[in-house]
Amino acid sequence: MHPLQCVLQTQRWGPLASVSWLLLRTCRAHSSVPSTACPSLERQQEDGVRKDFSSRLASGPTFQHFLRSASAPQEKPDMEDPPPYLTVDELLGRQRKVYLETYGCQMNVNDTEIAWSILQKSGYLRTRNLQEADVILLVTCSIREKAEQTIWNRLHQLKALKTKRLRSRVPLRIGILGIRSVMRGCDNMCSYCIVPFTRGRERSRPVASILEEVRKLSEQGLKEVTLLGQNVNSFRDSSEVQFNNAVSTNLSRGFSTNYKPKHGGLRFAHLLDQVSRVDPEMRIRFTSPHPKDFPDEVLQLIHERDNICKQIHLPAQSGSSRVLEAMRRGYSREAYVELIHRIRESIPGVSLSSDFIAGFCGETEDDHLQTVSLLREVQYNMGFLFAYSMRQKTRAYHRLKDDVPEEVKLRRLEELITVFREEATKANMASVGCTQLVLVEGHSKRSATDLCGRNDGNLKVIFPDVEMEDVNNSEVKVRAQPGDYVLVKITSTSSQTLKGHVLCRTTLKDSSAYC
Repeated sequence: MHPLQCVLQTQRWGPLASVSWLLLRTCRAHSSVPSTACPSLERQQEDGVRKDFSSRLASGPTFQHFLRSASAPQEKPDMEDPPPYLTVDELLGRQRKVYLETYGCQMNVNDTEIAWSILQKSGYLRTRNLQEADVILLVTCSIREKAEQTIWNRLHQLKALKTKRLRSRVPLRIGILGIRSVMRGCDNMCSYCIVPFTRGRERSRPVASILEEVRKLSEQGLKEVTLLGQNVNSFRDSSEVQFNNAVSTNLSRGFSTNYKPKHGGLRFAHLLDQVSRVDPEMRIRFTSPHPKDFPDEVLQLIHERDNICKQIHLPAQSGSSRVLEAMRRGYSREAYVELIHRIRESIPGVSLSSDFIAGFCGETEDDHLQTVSLLREVQYNMGFLFAYSMRQKTRAYHRLKDDVPEEVKLRRLEELITVFREEATKANMASVGCTQLVLVEGHSKRSATDLCGRNDGNLKVIFPDVEMEDVNNSEVKVRAQPGDYVLVKITSTSSQTLKGHVLCRTTLKDSSAYC
């Protein structure tokens, strides 16, 4: 085969520009001579090459030959190919049963529900019996290294179940509580946190779509909705064009951001206001907020609306201003404590919870003692405390040194937990003798004769399962059912649980006269 024909045939699928370049390159390759040749000899050789090239080109394939040989481009099918680790049959549920197991925060719970909605549309059935599951889905996050290790341990345990699948149906359990993700991602870039790398930049859903979902939950009879987001009170709906030229964001006094000020959009106060108007008998919670995004209008709204729970999660992470600066939290201890005072002044009786990290990079014993003193000063009702775990990709991983020994981290964590429980018990003791509104969730896990629910502050309340009056009909005796509001007089407390005796069944609106 001639060189030109070989080149053209191997490149016939390429564009015409490539063919032209190849022709030129082939011609030059055949015309190359040593640079020391004389000019007359070069001209003779060039003329010979041109004649040879012309004769070869005349006997070669025509342009129409390539058009006839080319096959028409095939249209892509409408249905996407399945992932390489799944077969088409596995994508179709065919009534197979899936068991969902969730670890961690409410965001993971919401992700589980999203996964379930996709599986349900594909024909899967949901089971709460692990033994009969065809598919087991574990949902967690990678914020802490321990969470990843937990999943690997759990997977090892589940391997034994692969050959022991039972085939029995389980009844559908009707929900009482609803969780709705309103935003995802985080722009704060705290030095210890991997969330911006796993969840991405902040993006919020349109207010209209959130309200539509909340209305549907209300129609289904749900009595409580939690608005969910990594920084839920950083919510900003920019889909409404007329609100995109509004003033910049109002931050809590004394707080700053690690990013440029944002402008426009419908903010969290607007969302909270609209959601709380959907159903006056539906309690509204939100988590997890950032302390910087609690302007006065949000606090005032929580105070005014009976169905917005008087409970605020306010992650501190540390009681040391020096450590807070290393964490890039955007506030000092003093600014945080001032915010606590403003919240308690604006919302009397508010329940507070927080997050703390023990043993962050460079944390000294004095820094640790400042965190202990903050726990004693604030007296949180609930707390979430962890030993620091260095995560790759974070700013701390690249710029700081994880220099606190593991045994010191664990010792400091134990001290924080002990102090938290002491102060939480004191804080909860203030509830003894008070009447509180409780949303019944079901029977207590520890006693078949007791019911369990949660109060406005999200604390667990245990009370006997007995007959009671209905506030709207005192002549009728009723027993509380999941989804009922009841009034409970608190008789004793611990750091995490309240106990009492039930007074009557009521409504959220009517309860304000008693609580």
